[in-house]
Amino acid sequence: MDIQQLIGNTLRWGVILACLLATIGGVYYLIQHGLDPVPDYRHFEAANAAAQFNFTTLGGLWQGILHGDAASCIQVGVIVLILTPIARVVLSFFDFIVEQDWLYVAITAIVLTVIISNSLGGVHH
Repeated sequence: MDIQQLIGNTLRWGVILACLLATIGGVYYLIQHGLDPVPDYRHFEAANAAAQFNFTTLGGLWQGILHGDAASCIQVGVIVLILTPIARVVLSFFDFIVEQDWLYVAITAIVLTVIISNSLGGVHH
């Protein structure tokens, strides 16, 4: 398989998977909460799901999905959508190495470094 075709398919299937996950989660969320009373937005209260599951870790999202939490499914769909173009950059990096196009290897390495450093820089312990 041609690497350009693999990159195209990765983008296509990543977006399709993200949309499916978010749509399934959204429909399920409406089934679960569609008839809930409208919240009073003048006073903030933590949502039950947010208190029940840890939405800041993949393990917490996975636990939410296993417990039938629709918001977890929606959030995983968003994560897949975010990771799809990052996967394209990684595949392009290896394609440029195979083609021995060192200028684009360097540019892609810089882009990956920025993505990784920004992703890790947002993690607070």
